[in-house]
Amino acid sequence: MKLLELIKKRYSVRDFLPTPIEQEKLAYLMECVRMAPSAVNLQPWLFSIITDKKRLTALHNVYQKDWIKSAPCIIAACVNHDVSWHRKSDNKDHGDIDVAIAVEHLCLAAAEQDIGSCWVCNFDVKTCKEILQLPPQIEPVVLIPLGYPSDYTIPEKKRKNINEIIL
Repeated sequence: MKLLELIKKRYSVRDFLPTPIEQEKLAYLMECVRMAPSAVNLQPWLFSIITDKKRLTALHNVYQKDWIKSAPCIIAACVNHDVSWHRKSDNKDHGDIDVAIAVEHLCLAAAEQDIGSCWVCNFDVKTCKEILQLPPQIEPVVLIPLGYPSDYTIPEKKRKNINEIIL
C-alpha cells in the first residue's frame, strides 16, 4: 500500500468491537512508535498500554465521552520533560512535538493492521497521571483508544484545498 492510501485509510474511530487486539499486533505498533524521529534523537516518550478492565474503567473517568468505553485498549502517550529537547533561543520544549510524531506513527501502523484509533487530547491530565502513577516530570499528552472498528466505512475527510495550506 502506498503511503497516501494508508493516510487516507486512517480516520478517527469512535465505536469499536470488543475484540482484544492481538499482542503481536500491539508489539508491531510499538516497534513503529520506537522508530519515530525526535528532536536530537532524545526520544522523550513513554507509552502505557492499557488493556485490563480495571484500568480502562478508571481511564474512562478522565474523558467524559461514552464512545471511549468501547475501546478494548487505550494507549497513553507521555512525555518526559526532563529528557525532551529545549530550543536554545527561547527554551521551547519540543517533547509534545516528538510525542505527536510517534503517535502518528502508531495511528498509521494501526490503520495498516485494520485497527482503528482516535486522538484524545481533551482529558483530565491530573487524574490520568494519578491513575497511571506517573512521576512529576512525566506528562500524559494524548490518549489513543484502539480497537477493531465496528463499522469500517471510511468517512469523507474534509480538508482544505492545497493552495490554502502553502505559503
